[in-house]
Amino acid sequence: MKRPLKPEERHIWGMVAATVHPLPGKATPKEAPGDALPAPLSPAAAARAAAPRPAPAAKPRQSFEGIEPNRRHRIAREREEISARLDLHGLTQDRARGVLERFLQRAWDEGFRAVLVITGKGVQGDGILKRAAPEWLAAPHLAHIVAGISDAARHHGGEGALYVALKRKGRS
Repeated sequence: MKRPLKPEERHIWGMVAATVHPLPGKATPKEAPGDALPAPLSPAAAARAAAPRPAPAAKPRQSFEGIEPNRRHRIAREREEISARLDLHGLTQDRARGVLERFLQRAWDEGFRAVLVITGKGVQGDGILKRAAPEWLAAPHLAHIVAGISDAARHHGGEGALYVALKRKGRS
């Protein structure tokens, strides 16, 4: 269900819409009777509304690649073994991160090449662990372990799980 727009939002939308021109051969839509814009905002309020917001400070992060498509397909079809599974349901962020990092280190030490990490989807599909796990896996101190990540196939948990491809362990 949509909520009605606030007067400030309608004003801002009007400013944006005024910069858009229809494609050639297309007519400009007519305003509905209730769509009239409210009275203009005060100059100070209009300046605040129109002023660009500063971009959030970018934190340095490792660029993270997904699993190669062919390898992901082999994992999903179980032609490449999923050597271990980790379920993070019910854990706090701090605890989940520690458990995940120890799990990956053990899996890599044992020579595993692919693991499944179950984060869950959260109540509305935007779970904290689901959002945070890819960032944790991209951490620089795991770069020598993690080759790539990808959402799992539906039968392995779909959007609530991740395939984690591990790098080969160097010969000792």
